Amino acid sequence: MMGNRSSATEFCLLGFPGSQELHHLLFAIFFFFYSVTLMGNTIIIVIVCVDKRLKSPMYFFLGHLSALEILVTSIIVPVMLWGLLLPGMQTLSLTECVAQLFLYLAVGTTEFALLGAMAVDRYVAVCNPLRYNIIMNSRTCIWVVIVSWVFGFLSEIWPVYATFQFTFCKSNLLDHFYCDRGQLLKLSCDDSLFTEFVLYPLSLWPGKAFSTCASHCTFVVIGYGSCLFLYVKPKQTQAAEYNKIASLLISVLTPFLNPFIFTLRNDKVKEALRDSMKRCCQLLKE
Repeated sequence: MMGNRSSATEFCLLGFPGSQELHHLLFAIFFFFYSVTLMGNTIIIVIVCVDKRLKSPMYFFLGHLSALEILVTSIIVPVMLWGLLLPGMQTLSLTECVAQLFLYLAVGTTEFALLGAMAVDRYVAVCNPLRYNIIMNSRTCIWVVIVSWVFGFLSEIWPVYATFQFTFCKSNLLDHFYCDRGQLLKLSCDDSLFTEFVLYPLSLWPGKAFSTCASHCTFVVIGYGSCLFLYVKPKQTQAAEYNKIASLLISVLTPFLNPFIFTLRNDKVKEALRDSMKRCCQLLKE
């Protein structure tokens, strides 16, 4: 406990409960998920860049979505893995905590903005196919991606700033595996109700990201459904156990599933993968 209303300058992450053997098992599981996530999404990026058959706006957006998935999981998972190997509690400085929370929220918001753009792209392709190439030209696609990135990062500056204006004097123990905003607010000695009330509508807007495709819907249901649980609540200081599960869905499961959801259902991507594997085999034989 901290007295005299002095604010914490570092935070101890409690992580996952259980024995060291359980932590090692969790490390192996999450390391496998993380490795497959990096490999799968990197393959998507490379194929979209080199294969001429994947030069449409949908695949252009998919390449950027894969890059965002790599970023969002790399902001959280390596810290979580390191914490599972440590015999004691993991410590993050206030600066590291601010940086992690901002990057996580900013990249996540960018991802949902891009999902919204992908939804619009599919809507135009289905409902206005004759003008699709005119509307979704290369210049438009580039600007959509730029706006998504800029909006994602700018929109999270004030929420993160407002979060760290509180005095964290109750404790410096965060019952989580990363600097989660809801758990940070639990440590505040100040009244956070107004800030949570303001943050509530800011978390609602990505719900506009819908799609006509089953793969998009699956992705949105898993990713955005978890975000709804975490952030779209007037009171964000919910039970840590449920908070951790929802965070795992966002930072581990969704990036892991991305290559399977968006590629294995797509014939062009499967053909590009087969051709790339054939070329690699031929190069190895020579």
